[in-house]
Amino acid sequence: MWFSILARKALRRGNFTSVADLEKRIGAFIDFFNRTLAKPFRWTYQGEPLAV
Repeated sequence: MWFSILARKALRRGNFTSVADLEKRIGAFIDFFNRTLAKPFRWTYQGEPLAV
Protein backbone atom coordinates (compact mmCIF):
# COMPACT_ATOMS: atom_id res chain seq x y z
CA MET A 1 0.00 0.00 0.00
CA TRP A 2 2.77 2.41 0.89
CA PHE A 3 4.40 2.07 -2.53
CA SER A 4 1.07 2.91 -4.14
CA ILE A 5 0.89 6.10 -2.08
CA LEU A 6 4.47 6.96 -3.03
CA ALA A 7 3.72 6.42 -6.72
CA ARG A 8 0.51 8.46 -6.68
CA LYS A 9 1.75 11.38 -4.61
CA ALA A 10 5.41 11.70 -5.56
CA LEU A 11 6.29 9.82 -8.72
CA ARG A 12 3.34 10.00 -11.11
CA ARG A 13 3.84 12.67 -13.73
CA GLY A 14 7.20 13.44 -12.18
CA ASN A 15 9.90 15.15 -14.16
CA PHE A 16 13.28 14.13 -12.77
CA THR A 17 16.51 15.49 -14.21
CA SER A 18 18.69 12.66 -12.84
CA VAL A 19 18.71 9.62 -10.61
CA ALA A 20 20.07 11.81 -7.83
CA ASP A 21 17.08 14.15 -8.27
CA LEU A 22 14.70 11.18 -8.07
CA GLU A 23 16.40 9.93 -4.90
CA LYS A 24 16.20 13.42 -3.37
CA ARG A 25 12.48 13.71 -4.12
CA ILE A 26 11.72 10.25 -2.75
CA GLY A 27 13.64 11.08 0.42
CA ALA A 28 11.77 14.36 0.79
CA PHE A 29 8.44 12.59 0.33
CA ILE A 30 9.35 9.98 2.96
CA ASP A 31 10.20 12.74 5.44
CA PHE A 32 6.94 14.57 4.64
CA PHE A 33 4.90 11.37 4.87
CA ASN A 34 6.40 10.41 8.23
CA ARG A 35 5.74 13.86 9.69
CA THR A 36 2.20 14.38 8.42
CA LEU A 37 0.44 11.34 6.95
CA ALA A 38 1.87 8.26 8.65
CA LYS A 39 -0.59 6.17 10.61
CA PRO A 40 -1.13 2.44 10.96
CA PHE A 41 -2.99 0.78 8.11
CA ARG A 42 -6.32 -0.68 9.15
CA TRP A 43 -6.64 -4.21 7.82
CA THR A 44 -10.21 -5.38 7.26
CA TYR A 45 -9.65 -8.91 5.97
CA GLN A 46 -10.97 -11.43 8.50
CA GLY A 47 -9.19 -14.52 7.22
CA GLU A 48 -12.24 -15.97 5.49
CA PRO A 49 -11.95 -17.62 2.08
CA LEU A 50 -12.24 -15.22 -0.83
CA ALA A 51 -14.16 -17.71 -2.99
CA VAL A 52 -16.95 -20.01 -1.86
